[in-house]
Order: sequence, then C-alpha cells, then structure tokens
Amino acid sequence: MNEPADMHWIEPYKGFRLQNATIVVEAAEQMRELELCGIDPAIFADAVDPAAFISLAIQAGVRNGISANGTVNMVQHLVQHRPVRLGEELAVSGHITAVDEVPRGRIATSETWFSGKDGERAITTGRRSLRPKPVQAATRGAGDQPSPVIEDAGKLRRVREVMLIAQKVERYGGRHNPIHYDPEAAKRGGFRAPIIGGGMGVRYLTAEIWRQFLPQVIDLDIYFRRPIFWDDSFCVLVDSENDAWKAICLAKGDKVATEARINRIGN
Repeated sequence: MNEPADMHWIEPYKGFRLQNATIVVEAAEQMRELELCGIDPAIFADAVDPAAFISLAIQAGVRNGISANGTVNMVQHLVQHRPVRLGEELAVSGHITAVDEVPRGRIATSETWFSGKDGERAITTGRRSLRPKPVQAATRGAGDQPSPVIEDAGKLRRVREVMLIAQKVERYGGRHNPIHYDPEAAKRGGFRAPIIGGGMGVRYLTAEIWRQFLPQVIDLDIYFRRPIFWDDSFCVLVDSENDAWKAICLAKGDKVATEARINRIGN
C-alpha cells in the first residue's frame, strides 16, 4: 500500500477512531510475503499468519489519514483469539489511546482489532510507535523502556538462521514508510540503511511457533530493541523449559533485536 500523495494527513491524537472498513487476506499475497521472507507458506496451511495483522493495522491507520512515514515500531501486543482463514472477510476497528511527548518526538499508542461476521474479535493488535521529529531524528530518548524479556541470548536454543537480501526486503512491504526501502529516508531517520518493518520481523517468530505448535490461540508481547537492517543476518532463538516456550527472539550475535514474551499458546 502506498501513501497517497494528496492525502490530508492527521496528527495523531488521543481518542482518534478508525472508520469502519473490511479487509481480506488473500492466499496469493500471503504466499508472496512469506516467500520473500524465505518462510514456507505451508506452515500456516489455509490460515493467515497473525504477524500479517501488524502491517494491516498500520495500513488501516494510513487509510484514515494517520501517516506511517518515518514511524518506528517499539512495542507490539498481538493476540490471535481464533484462526483467520485466507479469503475470510474481516471488519477493522481501532483507536488511538494515548499520545506522549518524548525527547525524540512523539509516542502514539493504539489498538486495532479484526472481527469476523459474528462480530467477535479474531485478532487484536496493540502498538506503541515513535514518530520522530526530523530535527530530532538522531536524538536519544523515547520514553521509558520496558524491562528485557531475555537477559542472556547466549543461553537460548537456536532454531533458525536467517540472512536477509536487500532486494527482497525492498519488495516485501508497501510504500507507506520509506525507512524500509529508501536508503536516503533511512539515513534521515538516523539509520545506516533501510530497516525491516516490525511485522516482517515478527513473521520469523510466528513461523517457528506454528512449526512447533500449530496453535489456535496465541498472546504475545513483542519488543523491538534494535533495528534489523535489510542486509543483516540474525538467528531465531527460543527460551524453553521442557516443551514449554516462554520467549522467542531475533538476535544479531549476542544482541537481542526483537523479542517476544509468550503469554499463551493454546489449542
């Protein structure tokens, strides 16, 4: 999805609500995105990878005039209440619950949910994102940081290694945030190169969860600690005890880039 050039953009504010809309995740689009990530689409069979709803929530905001240009995802809550089937029609609702000033810009906190024809929620997403001011892009300080989920990545079990290819990352998403595909925009945002979107990174986490458990229900708290650049390599690591998974992360060397607390995996 591209950001319309003639769109009248709205500055986020507490209480803003999305206009009602419907969406459908088609099988061909999921296959395209997962294959660009190097993930086998068969892992999810005829269900939607819930990581897709991170980007779909952002796109819902863009359609309602909330620009994603230059924003950086910091914290994400992702709940699958029940599986969503490819081709299923969903109603999209949401609102902004808080906007806070920080040294680097503004933090917007929002919740977006996707409901089936019965009116019940299938997916709930919550997002805390930084909207840096251009003159403050290199300034440190984005408010209070949540405590680490994973203290020592070196103690975790490695389940996958990933090497990103810049051309595939560029093709992965829409054009609503140029820090994911435009080197100059990324530099203006304080990054050495384009960074992958939060939703793209989370796909590597959900793929391993589905490969192991094929769950009906999940509840994750996801934290984006360090950027992952479009030419990076990283590992998927799991914090597990017996057959129970407590946390999962993407790590570059011994540094955690994206981590998720697993609150629930259920069938």
